[in-house]
Amino acid sequence: MEPVNENAPVSKTMLWAGYVVTALPVLMLFFSAAMKFIKPAGFSEGMTLLGWPDHLAFTLGILELGCTIIYLIPRTAVLGAILLTGYLGGATATHVRIGDPSFIGAVIFGIMIWLGLYLRDARIRALIPLRS
Repeated sequence: MEPVNENAPVSKTMLWAGYVVTALPVLMLFFSAAMKFIKPAGFSEGMTLLGWPDHLAFTLGILELGCTIIYLIPRTAVLGAILLTGYLGGATATHVRIGDPSFIGAVIFGIMIWLGLYLRDARIRALIPLRS
C-alpha cells in the first residue's frame, strides 16, 4: 500500500460538500451538549425515561462536547469520528432498549460524521476506496 499524501489536492466541491455534511451532526451535537448543561424543563424526565440518572447529564455533555471538538480539529478528526461513533452507538442502544424509534437519528448522524470526513480527508478515501 502506498503512503497517502495528506497534502494531496482535494477538489473544492468535494471539500465544501464535506464541510456541509459535517455541519449538521456537529451542530446537533453542540445543541445536545448545551441541553445537558442547561437542563430545560422536562429534561430530567427525559433522562429518567432513557434510564440515565439526571446527575450524569453534565458528564455526558462534557464527553459529547469534547469528542465533537476533537472531530473538528483536522489532525485529530479521525480519532474524533471514532469517539463519536462510540458515543452515538451508546445513544442508539439507549433508544433501542426502550423501543424509541428516534434511534435512527443517531445512526444517520454517525453516517454523516464519517461521510463528511470521507469527503474532506484523503487518508479516509485511501483507506476506503469506493472505486477502483
